[in-house]
Amino acid sequence: MSWWQQWTWPSRLRSKGIIGMNRRNIRYIGRYNNRRLYPLVDDKLKTKLLAQSHGITTPALIGTVETQFGVKHIGDILKGHQGFVIKPAKGSGGKGILVIERVSDANDFIKPSGVRLSLTDVERHVSNILSGLYSLGGSPDVAVIETLINFDESLMAYSYEGVPDIRVIIFNGYPVMAMMRLSTAASDGKANLHQGAVGVGLDMASGYALRGVQFDRSCTHHPDTGRDLASLVVPQWETLLNLAASCYEMTGLGYLGTDMVLDRQHGPMLLELNARPGLAIQMTNGEGLRRRLDLIERQPSGVSPEKRVAFAQHHFARRSELLDSTDTPLPSA
Repeated sequence: MSWWQQWTWPSRLRSKGIIGMNRRNIRYIGRYNNRRLYPLVDDKLKTKLLAQSHGITTPALIGTVETQFGVKHIGDILKGHQGFVIKPAKGSGGKGILVIERVSDANDFIKPSGVRLSLTDVERHVSNILSGLYSLGGSPDVAVIETLINFDESLMAYSYEGVPDIRVIIFNGYPVMAMMRLSTAASDGKANLHQGAVGVGLDMASGYALRGVQFDRSCTHHPDTGRDLASLVVPQWETLLNLAASCYEMTGLGYLGTDMVLDRQHGPMLLELNARPGLAIQMTNGEGLRRRLDLIERQPSGVSPEKRVAFAQHHFARRSELLDSTDTPLPSA
């Protein structure tokens, strides 16, 4: 039985603290996010440049393509790079993101799935990005080319042909709730829950897995690798939370979704930001956002990111649902 079938009645949803789109849009996004700041997060290139100016680590920028004339120079831009990611600056939901894991001796561009693309295929994809095929509202776009993330080795067994990312909801600078998104064969190697990625709720105190969900149903193991989700823990958890919390000062947005990745060399990195983060994080955590958001609204302003993180770790700690009652409790910090 899926989570929404268990919580069908509105009274049960309210008792769980579940918030819907209307409350999210009016109570939090409308009240705490100034619309003039949206371009800072809706445009991935602007987000990257802003993050760099604030000393926040992001994947290195290889280059950009802004005009159809520039598409023919994509081969020169990519020369010497064995792995890279091409994405639309104004895309959403993972649409239009092309991941190339390596380049063969025959100059074929090989995706994580093993599919081979020619330079013409890559040029066509970039041209589609520029035409607005993947952008919000279909407006003309810019293709952003970044270095490939070498994600932390400890997480390899939990993802299939793709980089797992961590979504953290930040409210008034406080980390409120977090989940990891694990790519699968069904999601075509993308960390997109709607396409079949596994969502894993994370304990705010420790970064340990709380519960797993795929296609609205509970799961305890990765469907492709078979790895037990109960053993999943995010390395450098406190560093990651501090990085996410500092995005509040960086953007000025009060209600924010931060998408982070873990690079084996550079540690936690900011992938992108979202001024309208989705609500599926409640499903992966098996808990609603409302009680946590209500508590944060009562907190004073002017608190440092480190203290905000410490507050969240203390007040939002949970025990994993993936553990048996006989298991040793996870550490709280």
